[in-house]
Amino acid sequence: MAGMEDMLKRQNVQIVEKVNDWEESVHVAVQPLVDQGYVKSDYIDGIISNAKEFGPYFVICPDLALLHARPEQGVIKRQLAVTVLREPVRFKEEGPDVRLLVTLAAEDADSHIDVMRKLAVMFSDPANITKIAEAKDADEVYALFCAPTEE
Repeated sequence: MAGMEDMLKRQNVQIVEKVNDWEESVHVAVQPLVDQGYVKSDYIDGIISNAKEFGPYFVICPDLALLHARPEQGVIKRQLAVTVLREPVRFKEEGPDVRLLVTLAAEDADSHIDVMRKLAVMFSDPANITKIAEAKDADEVYALFCAPTEE
């Protein structure tokens, strides 16, 4: 079973003060995965074009977006990236503010299921989202993601 430590490397966790708009937030959130060779830059374009076509389906609750696109849109190897925005962004005018962007790169439909289950448990408690969004630094964010969860 893949653990969070296998799917999330510390260098893919960042805190960003401000972005200009939702498109920039996607670029900023996915860039660590591009830099580390987990996805091609096409993956950024895939997420943005999917959002324009289907709406921001990846905003799963207030404060949280789970950015992803299809594996064929640029995934090289499975990995997560986490970006905390100090100043929230909106993906649509009447939508909720988002402070936490979790980017998922999955090579297929199955290999990331264990991690998705762990994320679902973690994010089922809004207090956990708040704790991550208000973490003092990226090391604390990483530690919160890698802490054991009760399933």
